[in-house]
Amino acid sequence: MFNLYAAEIDSISIHKVGNKARNESVFFSENPVQVSDELMPLLKEYFFKPFRDKQDEYYQFNIDVEKHNPLQAMCKSFFNLASDRVNESLHNITKKIAQLLYDNSQHPHIKSGELYVTLLNNVVIDDNKINAIGIFKSEIKDDFLQIKENGSNLDFLLQQGINLNKLDKGCIIFNTAEAYKIVSVDTNKYDTKYWIEHFLDIDIFQDENFYTKKYLKFCQGFAKDVIFPLKDKKEEVMFMNRTLNHFAKNETFDQRTFLEQEVENPEIRRQFHLYKETNAPKYSIEDLTTFPISNKAVSKVSKQLKSTIQLDTNITIKMDFINPESADRFVEKGWDEERQMYYYLLYFNKEQK
Repeated sequence: MFNLYAAEIDSISIHKVGNKARNESVFFSENPVQVSDELMPLLKEYFFKPFRDKQDEYYQFNIDVEKHNPLQAMCKSFFNLASDRVNESLHNITKKIAQLLYDNSQHPHIKSGELYVTLLNNVVIDDNKINAIGIFKSEIKDDFLQIKENGSNLDFLLQQGINLNKLDKGCIIFNTAEAYKIVSVDTNKYDTKYWIEHFLDIDIFQDENFYTKKYLKFCQGFAKDVIFPLKDKKEEVMFMNRTLNHFAKNETFDQRTFLEQEVENPEIRRQFHLYKETNAPKYSIEDLTTFPISNKAVSKVSKQLKSTIQLDTNITIKMDFINPESADRFVEKGWDEERQMYYYLLYFNKEQK
């Protein structure tokens, strides 16, 4: 988890990056910009606000050993120079970053705009105070009105400017020890490969949060694609309930232990292994059988999961059980020969207000 509340913008360089495919140019500022005390809080809110809902959604630079990542090399040099306080050299690296973005602006839909490269201090991530690089881009200009005096009258003056409530693109690269952690936003997704794949060249950061979410998504797919057709909706819901309960009460996941404790039916276990063999690449869990569990990821998936049985008679049954075994005590499924319909029998003590 990261916190930008106390973060400070130590330096900021602005360059204008055009669309190379349309033969637009790139404009490099000669020096970093000096920001007034009045403007600084507005810029911090403009740059940082889009990242508040990006907690634990980290990326990392592409780790393909056969592929050189120029931005990663620039960031390494930037952080080294930042520790030596060489501001002029820092600004030169921001020009290289702008040039890299320009070289990757090859699609005709890519919009020109201003690129802001910043050194951020006092950034907190995983309870450690570090520095970071902020790379932000504004593309869309909004119309706004000014009122000007014209002799004895007041007139409208139509102008264009940057909307400080909407950052078009941006990323923050944290100077973390093991590998740079990165968060990214892209409001104008006219070319999704342009920002993430071509310019930043990043992949999802593979940590316990990544593994936990991916494996739970895999289990959710297995419940929907296999358990529901073989059994019924109740068993699908209860499988995911038992799965989440298993993740919540353990610090480390072990696939063999999970299957022994939560999947009693040998045929379901066999189907689980077959499903994983076929679908593991889809969920990026090919060789994943044991990993540390992220409680935050479990909580997030749990909130998103719908533990409901939707019937074709416009009746919905919500099974909100903390203890998975409760479903077997309070919910029964059967077949009515006279009506030729399935039914659910529910047990309860009293109705809630």
